Amino acid sequence: MSFKITILGSSGALPAFGRFPSAQLVEIQNQHFLVDCGEGTQMQLMRYNANLHRINHIFISHLHGDHYLGLLGLIFTMHLNHRTNDLHLYSHRGLGEIITTQFRYSLSSPRFNIILHTLTPGKQHVIFENNQLSVSTIPLKHKLDCSGFLFREKIKPRRIDKDRLPAGLSLQQVASLKTGADVLEVDGTIRYRNADITLAPRKSRSYAYCSDTAFDDRLVNIVEQVDVLYHEATFMESEKDKAEETKHSTAAQAAEIALKAKVGKLLIGHFSARYKDLDPLLKEARHIFTNTVLAEEGLTFTLEE
Repeated sequence: MSFKITILGSSGALPAFGRFPSAQLVEIQNQHFLVDCGEGTQMQLMRYNANLHRINHIFISHLHGDHYLGLLGLIFTMHLNHRTNDLHLYSHRGLGEIITTQFRYSLSSPRFNIILHTLTPGKQHVIFENNQLSVSTIPLKHKLDCSGFLFREKIKPRRIDKDRLPAGLSLQQVASLKTGADVLEVDGTIRYRNADITLAPRKSRSYAYCSDTAFDDRLVNIVEQVDVLYHEATFMESEKDKAEETKHSTAAQAAEIALKAKVGKLLIGHFSARYKDLDPLLKEARHIFTNTVLAEEGLTFTLEE
């Protein structure tokens, strides 16, 4: 089953050099999640052939404009395209007031329900969960309440080894095998041991999205050993003082978190408009953590099982 991350926007506060503000589309087992929604996000979704109606959950890290100003345009496009499904929005306090003010003064409202989920500042907690995955917040260190998001697949069922599967088992018995149970006789004795006719579950994958944040060692434990970590890298080390002043991170600091957390791959983004050429940021990060990639518009990263 799929687990993909598509980069829609990688720029910092200012769009520059063809880079859009922050937005990513995360697809997990045919479920589509939008993470941040900077200006122009709906155009990027259309550009990369995303189906807007399949997005039912939108996660906004914080209420700086480059992370949410594309949201109202997207909502109205969904409305004009006759959306009827509920839309869940996850954000810190204030987004509801922003949206209702826009609706009030434009004398319009969508034909679908918008369900707001308010995040708790400074705490890690599960905000979405179903049978396949969970999404929890990651407390970030920024100028205002800000959270990242950790996507984790749940443990998957065991796989049937078709070459060893005995004939004549019922569908109920096969389903029970996938949960790890043995096949029993009527008297309760073991007829077939689970380990003899099943294979280990496929890998459960994980993705951590850390948007605007100052360097914070506390992230290491939260994102430890995730398959892919996105960590902002607004500045280079030569601008470290500026990063501290604005509560952002350098490429080297992002790489340090990735190294300490032993993640599989690091994506860096949220690049300052002062950098037209991003190669120096990439080199700075790779000097510390080799498996680093620029989170550039249009790139899709697939996590294998």
